[in-house]
Amino acid sequence: MSRVPVIISTARTGLAKSFRGGFNATHGATLGGFAVKNAVERAKIDPKEVEDVIFGCGLPENATGYNIARQIAVAGGCPVSTGGVTVSRFCASGLQAIADAALRVKANNENILVAGGVESISIVQPIMAKNTVPDKGLLKVAPAIWMSMIETADIVAHRYKITRERQDDFAFESQMRTARAQEKNLFADEIVPMQTQMQTRDEAMKVKLVDYTVTKDECNRADTKRDGLSKLKPVRGEGYYITAGNASQFSDGASAVVVMEQKDAERRGLKPLGAFLGFSSAGCNPDEMGIGPVFAIPKLLQRHGLKVDDIGIWELNEAFASQSVYCMDKLNIDPARVNVNGGAISVGHPYGMSGARIAGHLLLEGRRRKVKYGVATMCVAQGQGCAGLFEIFS
Repeated sequence: MSRVPVIISTARTGLAKSFRGGFNATHGATLGGFAVKNAVERAKIDPKEVEDVIFGCGLPENATGYNIARQIAVAGGCPVSTGGVTVSRFCASGLQAIADAALRVKANNENILVAGGVESISIVQPIMAKNTVPDKGLLKVAPAIWMSMIETADIVAHRYKITRERQDDFAFESQMRTARAQEKNLFADEIVPMQTQMQTRDEAMKVKLVDYTVTKDECNRADTKRDGLSKLKPVRGEGYYITAGNASQFSDGASAVVVMEQKDAERRGLKPLGAFLGFSSAGCNPDEMGIGPVFAIPKLLQRHGLKVDDIGIWELNEAFASQSVYCMDKLNIDPARVNVNGGAISVGHPYGMSGARIAGHLLLEGRRRKVKYGVATMCVAQGQGCAGLFEIFS
């Protein structure tokens, strides 16, 4: 008998600005545990039934020194009998975690798992910056693997003639779509307000913690002006393209989904958001890592006998406007179906969390729009692309 993995619920934190925002002193296990707890509660299942918690994290090496997913499972209210495993495919880590959970439900006869993603850039990135030492042999064979993502985004813009004007147009539209979605309260079904403590400095520059509640995505700028974006200087200097306005923002957060076998959900009287149908990954040249979806998406659609026009809604992670525009152009994807409520340029990109965030939002927004199929896709640092296919239930 065929087993179908379905998504029962999704829950996430709002996204807070890294270093300056509400989660700048919040441990990744706390963020992830909060998302897990609320996803399980929304699914109306007993935490004791969760067999494993699979969590993606882009920078797990120094997140805790241990398996962050195991800590998230316990922090999220699961018993010690529930396992936890951390996966990392950098920007696609959260989507990879959902794919792994779905595969285990489908092929391993497991009934209930929780999957998601987390990133505390505020806490981890400064540590990683000090400790990362490139492998000398790899530098000789594939030096572009160590290229900064901003550099690769500039290469994509130059190589494929994605003008600064088009990039800024895309970025402006992302900001406006998020602003309109927030006005309509369209993120309420996914975001759960989280109380925490934020690190600040007083007038004497002494560090202190203050009570704070992250109630929404805090990175977007609803007052963005199109001419303001055009005045921003490129990060890498004159002659380049990437600015603070047309690139994703650093942010912190966590997102989780409950994955269950469809027949089990039906027996319980639960109404899934949708089914996870498939996943694909592909490699590309590391110096143009942002175009990875161009290679992952055709593989995914071909396996399922679908075409680009069959997909009613797309979530294409906006690492940079240059790569997002190129991917849409190359695959002939209707921009009106892509990131309909904005994306990482407006709300931020906590590396390991974003894939889980866009998957959850895709299901909720796809249901509102009554479309059948949705694709969540990511470019991945060092030259990869990933894509996940969902059937959305009305």
